[in-house]
Amino acid sequence: MTNHPEGGLGPMMQPEPPHKRRIGFGMRLRNYFLTGLVIAAPLSITIYITWTFIGWVDAWVKPWIPARYNPDHYLPFTVPGFGLIVAIFLLIFLGATTANLFGRTIIAYGEMLLDRMPLVRSIYRALKQIFETVLSQTQQSFQDVGLIEYPRTGLWAIVFVATDTKGELKAKAGGDDDDLLSVFLPTTPNPTSGFLLFVPRKDVIILDMSVEDAAKVVISGGLVTPSNGDKAPAELPGSKNGSGNGDTNGHKPIPAEHETPKNAAE
Repeated sequence: MTNHPEGGLGPMMQPEPPHKRRIGFGMRLRNYFLTGLVIAAPLSITIYITWTFIGWVDAWVKPWIPARYNPDHYLPFTVPGFGLIVAIFLLIFLGATTANLFGRTIIAYGEMLLDRMPLVRSIYRALKQIFETVLSQTQQSFQDVGLIEYPRTGLWAIVFVATDTKGELKAKAGGDDDDLLSVFLPTTPNPTSGFLLFVPRKDVIILDMSVEDAAKVVISGGLVTPSNGDKAPAELPGSKNGSGNGDTNGHKPIPAEHETPKNAAE
């Protein structure tokens, strides 16, 4: 029993604080295990893949290195990565050699020789085109990230916009009135496989996220979603998000001469 602020008497029941649910020992061990797995698994897999790649390159390059230059012959231990370093320097030297007229002439004669081999010619041309597309420094592999309705209306899928559709594909599929985009629809969780689609530009919604963020969404199966940041959504013509006059409700300001008595009084 305590006094009211007005001076009267009355029961003042103090609510008891809710008891926090205590986590059991087994649940704590499970949480610790999952936390350690999240930290250790990506790191371990990255180290394993890197180490395997270094060992694979060393196994290919080291047998071609003369014994006097190979540290494995006069050191009591092997030097991992030495073959990879030699391979990098050889590729740099090859690129510098083919950059001049003499190197380009040799490459041209070599390609002419390969063009006379039926099976080898097809394999070489396909591989050369793939490497030139992926490793090109003049343009990106994919320009933008977009959304299309696939496989039916109402379902949306992430696509990577490659380029504008040109040539016979545009002439036969889109014609002159419909502008087409060449887009790549990746599969989850392996984005290296997918479908090449030619979609009208008006049916593709271009997103602000980068290609790397979109790849994370695809690989994670939607579990990893990049934040939109502080960017405001783009205003569409005729939308209700505002007309650019500072009014957030999308209504135009009422002129003073057309104000109602209620508005004038306010």
